[in-house]
Amino acid sequence: MQTITLKLELQKPTKEKMAMYQKMTAINTAFSNWLLHFDGLQTATSKVFKHFSDKPFPAAVVNQTIQTVKSKKKKQKTKTFRRMWCGFNNQNFKVERENRLYKVSFPTQEKRIGVPVVCKDHQKPWLDKLLSSEVKQGTTELFEKRGRWFVAISFSFEVEQKQADQAQAKTMGIDIGMRQLATCSIGTTSIFFPGKELGYRRRRFATRRRKLGSLKKLEAIRKSKNKESDWVKETNHKISRQIIRFALDNGVHLIRMEDLTGIRHFRKSKKEAGRTLHRWSHYQLQQFIAYKAQMAGLLVEYVNPTYTSQMCKCGHVDKRNRDRNAFCCRKCGYRSHADINAAINISKAVSGLSEEKSKKN
Repeated sequence: MQTITLKLELQKPTKEKMAMYQKMTAINTAFSNWLLHFDGLQTATSKVFKHFSDKPFPAAVVNQTIQTVKSKKKKQKTKTFRRMWCGFNNQNFKVERENRLYKVSFPTQEKRIGVPVVCKDHQKPWLDKLLSSEVKQGTTELFEKRGRWFVAISFSFEVEQKQADQAQAKTMGIDIGMRQLATCSIGTTSIFFPGKELGYRRRRFATRRRKLGSLKKLEAIRKSKNKESDWVKETNHKISRQIIRFALDNGVHLIRMEDLTGIRHFRKSKKEAGRTLHRWSHYQLQQFIAYKAQMAGLLVEYVNPTYTSQMCKCGHVDKRNRDRNAFCCRKCGYRSHADINAAINISKAVSGLSEEKSKKN
């Protein structure tokens, strides 16, 4: 059973509604902290809210908060909550569609309300599957981020593992880098995802923040970091979707990537390249590829990164084999694009599978 979470923005809520969401969040946070010290927490029901406050509050949110507090107190030994967003289960939170518009409805302090949501193209199929009962709806959270309100809806569904005959089985290797954010290779078929735009945009963000720093505009710096983070995350989502589509179109059943654990600590490079590498979310991109692959029924394995960029298909290893984007074997003279050669080596797991990563998966 696979689980994903879909984040949908509420479409232009009024000031009154946003104020109501904020008030509900404040009450729910205070209630959560009260629950942490309530002796009857383990057997508590929605009726316990009367002991906390005589103000009206949705029983659906109360029940969900009780379950969340129980879990976090037991498993995480939580002592206090800075914020507890309002949560709903699948019986109290509904998704509907009117013509081409998607709406959600949930109980509030005043009444049950319906709110239109902003739905991106890649999200619509999941909502359609929910409406046709192809996926099972889980819990939902109402939360705010940088002045905008969202709902995070969880879905669970069965994934049929793709089967392939040994003779027809295809493996795709993915090389993660800076000049090419990702290079995918399936036999003689390859695809590149250049990192030039990402590097340019991130340098622009860094330059702007240095100027803001000299002016002591700390809030503007924070907003710039958030904007950059959002842009990189969206870029990684787009790339990972294209990679999985490429894999499915070419009959791949297994994806292999390098285990890049700790690369920020042992990789040395020039100052600018090192800074870009440190900030670049290669781990996030790998995560997005992995979970999207699993949703598509594809297997994912991680290989040791040792020598994947230096080894020739003849087996000769020499760091001089690679010169930036060019690969030329010092022994047999084989030539290729360096990233394609690395992706092929990754697909073959020439350095072996990563035991540490395999244990975690």
